[in-house]
Amino acid sequence: MARITRANAFLVDLEPKVVRTDAIQSFKSQETIFVVLHDADGAQGMGYSYTIGDGGPSVLALLQKTLLPRLMGQDADHIEAVWRDLLFCSHATAVGPIMSLALAAIDTALWDMRGHKTGLPLHVLAGGAKSTVPMYTTEGGWLHLPPKALVEDAKAAKADGFRGSKVKIGTPTVSNDAARLEAVRSALGDEYEIMTDANQSMTAAEAKRRVPMLEQLNIAWFEEPLPSDDIAGHARLQAQSRVPIAVGESLYSLGQFADYVSANACEIVQVDVARVGGITPWLKVAHMAEAHNMSVCPHFLMELHVSLVCAVPNAPWLEYIPQLEDIAAPMARKGGMALAPDAPGLGIDWDHDKLAALTLAGSAFEIKEGQQ
Repeated sequence: MARITRANAFLVDLEPKVVRTDAIQSFKSQETIFVVLHDADGAQGMGYSYTIGDGGPSVLALLQKTLLPRLMGQDADHIEAVWRDLLFCSHATAVGPIMSLALAAIDTALWDMRGHKTGLPLHVLAGGAKSTVPMYTTEGGWLHLPPKALVEDAKAAKADGFRGSKVKIGTPTVSNDAARLEAVRSALGDEYEIMTDANQSMTAAEAKRRVPMLEQLNIAWFEEPLPSDDIAGHARLQAQSRVPIAVGESLYSLGQFADYVSANACEIVQVDVARVGGITPWLKVAHMAEAHNMSVCPHFLMELHVSLVCAVPNAPWLEYIPQLEDIAAPMARKGGMALAPDAPGLGIDWDHDKLAALTLAGSAFEIKEGQQ
């Protein structure tokens, strides 16, 4: 039995690499919550999750007061059992982002530990479908950027081998959104994919008004047009649109994804490993999508998602938004292709000196077996 004997946790607050805005918010910072687990055999695993500027201390408090003490003495090899036990020990706080983000930090640490113990990289450990994946970039498509800047970024990305760009929409007028997209399509041509993201900003009527324009420009997908809890609205919109509806970054459980799939309310599944609660539920969502002949195109966290999209056969894209380069070696890529790490576990090469220097004062703590 690989009994868990000790856990460390801390928070690192990372500033955005560029200004990131969408129709409802700005990316203020990446509060990155880390968990390091140790077992009785001397093995170690390090996992993490994140916020975009708020809530990190709440996630850390849930880990410190409830989840990590409960974890002590459990078998690190039984990841499914551990995940379910932690979920149900505090079930009154689920389903929701704080619980899911806390679970994800633990679950990714357990998978990292399993990888180190077996010597296998995560993309092989979790399925091994492929070792590379095409990328699209979101980093130059933010809502505050004018059409000229969108075009310049997309041209640079295409020259570097990227096959697509995401452009944020959700300005007050259809014509304004259209001008942004038409500029990129005109400059980049029909072969370059353009994704759009409204970040839950629209009413059903406003989303419906934009569908003909998106169809005419052959847009790859229409992401989060409506509030994430409006499953019926997304289903009606999907029935009216030849452009696939994409959802998932604001869903926090397997059941929420199942509701969307069963309602025919989306055609692209964008499950986020941190927001859904870790690798364990991420894989379930991905395979559920596969069973329904749907693609998985996850949100953010490219350094971790690169291994997961390479683990499954139905993940055609990785979203490029670099954010960890202050605390880890850059993700391996060749032009617009991301390369799954070959190192055991998550395969993220952390700079532990920088992590220590950037740890938020007062955030670090340790839990030991027998001290709960």
